[in-house]
Amino acid sequence: MIDHRRLGRELDLFDSDPLSGAGLPLWLPAGAAARHAVESYLRELERRAGYQHVYSPPLGRRELFELSGHLGHFADEMFPVMSLSADDEFVLRPSLCPHHALVYRARGRSYRDLPLRIAEIGGMYRAERSGVLGGLSRVRAISLNDAHTFCALDQVGAEVAEVLRLIRVAHAALGVQPSGYRLSLRGPGEKYIGDDEMWHRAEELLRAALDGIDYHEAPGEAAFYGPKIDIQIRDAAGRESTLSTIQLDFDKPERFDLSYRDRSGGRSRPVMVHRSLVGSMERLFAYLIEAHGGAFPAWYAPTQVVVLPVDAAQQPVADAFVRDCVAAGLRADLHGDGTLGVRIRRAAERKVPYVAVLGAREAAAGQVSLRRRGPATRLGDAIPVAEAVRLIADEASPRW
Repeated sequence: MIDHRRLGRELDLFDSDPLSGAGLPLWLPAGAAARHAVESYLRELERRAGYQHVYSPPLGRRELFELSGHLGHFADEMFPVMSLSADDEFVLRPSLCPHHALVYRARGRSYRDLPLRIAEIGGMYRAERSGVLGGLSRVRAISLNDAHTFCALDQVGAEVAEVLRLIRVAHAALGVQPSGYRLSLRGPGEKYIGDDEMWHRAEELLRAALDGIDYHEAPGEAAFYGPKIDIQIRDAAGRESTLSTIQLDFDKPERFDLSYRDRSGGRSRPVMVHRSLVGSMERLFAYLIEAHGGAFPAWYAPTQVVVLPVDAAQQPVADAFVRDCVAAGLRADLHGDGTLGVRIRRAAERKVPYVAVLGAREAAAGQVSLRRRGPATRLGDAIPVAEAVRLIADEASPRW
């Protein structure tokens, strides 16, 4: 069975150290390169869909999380409050939504601004017990692909439908195969906030958005502030978890006194739609490493092309080809030590999508021999350098 923890270490994607702490993985250069490519893709996908990106701090004053309801309903999963003085206490945030509510209310808003889509890949923290931590799938420091849309009630249906579309686009580009859709509802107990009318309205809006989609209902799996659509995945061991989510929230706009000037000139309360296209970078990559066996699609492979001069005489030409690849936006590397056969095997073990070989004949003619990872390996024995760079750059680009 493929295990992302083993494969992630073999491919130098991530590691851990006792001094860093359990549940706090270290992203190594190869893993960081893949993650950066995915994060850049997600930001551009969101930008094209009308999202505005922000940065917000990973901690806030205690009063912020009292106002949001997190300290009252979520404290068991939060890190302890940090006291700088009796009246200056801070909390590592367990969620980005309180800060995004502050972004919304930083300026006066009109109905013309809605829907207002605020996005961020931001840090949040959960005080997970050591017994449940594992690799990248369950961590204490989380980098969440998060966004919050503030919209009028009559815009909710279209907004949720558009988020579902974006989720499908991102999943297709990344190679994610969902195991199912879940409507997570309120269950028994006192952990939920808001009145019955609020919950009923939110649940019906999400049911309407799921019309025509096969899903099951899961009482007790809602967020403490509202119901949600969860898109599930299964890891190599068959364990199911949530990757993507859409949540409706009527509560925080009330708590933070969020409003906008409506068409009649009065003040109306927006609805807050929480959404994540792919969840956290950690859980996403735990899944992707296993789903692809470490052989990521070329557009987010850590190294997209490795250049192999047959001997030292071709080194200058190989260096120039690497520079051309880098100038074209590719992640390229040159391997010159060892026999050619050993270096080709090493590139295959590292799951590199493209291998360019430069012998004396190719170097003299300004050409390369190009191979692609997979069944149809050989692309050509005498491809002009400029054409080879264009071919790799085109095939290694994300598809929108």
